[in-house]
Amino acid sequence: MHSFGYRGNALLTLSITILAIICGIASFSDSFNSPSPSANIEVLNINRLQKLSNGDDEVSLTLNISADLQTLFTWNTKQVFVFVAAEYETPKNSLNQVSLWDGIIPSREHAKFWIRTTNKYRLTDQGANLRGKEFNLTVHWHVMPKTGKMFADKIVMTGYRLPEEYR
Repeated sequence: MHSFGYRGNALLTLSITILAIICGIASFSDSFNSPSPSANIEVLNINRLQKLSNGDDEVSLTLNISADLQTLFTWNTKQVFVFVAAEYETPKNSLNQVSLWDGIIPSREHAKFWIRTTNKYRLTDQGANLRGKEFNLTVHWHVMPKTGKMFADKIVMTGYRLPEEYR
């Protein structure tokens, strides 16, 4: 006869193995979802473009951000982290990314939103490179599942330009 400890160990091992298999199947089934999120960003106003005392440029923007991220949610989605970044080129760096706004979407009911806001984080460039600069606004999202691997994607919106003179 096997001891109580041996039987307990066998039962625990079987339970954990079955749980791992179920998690694997759950994660695999989520890969059949093909989301089609949409987003739009409108720059309502460039509130301020100024040169700081240390020589850096700083910009304050008023934005209309609207997005429908409901298709990112499945039964396996815990939450979605979304952020808006300004992306531009300078002579020193081929890609500069500055986060302007972010948020956590806890459920499908909150995944369709419209917000009017100034940039939550400062858009600052090291040096005087922002005057007259073309830039893109990009909506990034990271889907955090209950089980399985996290995935990320983005929507890039082009055609924005900062003024030539400080305000």
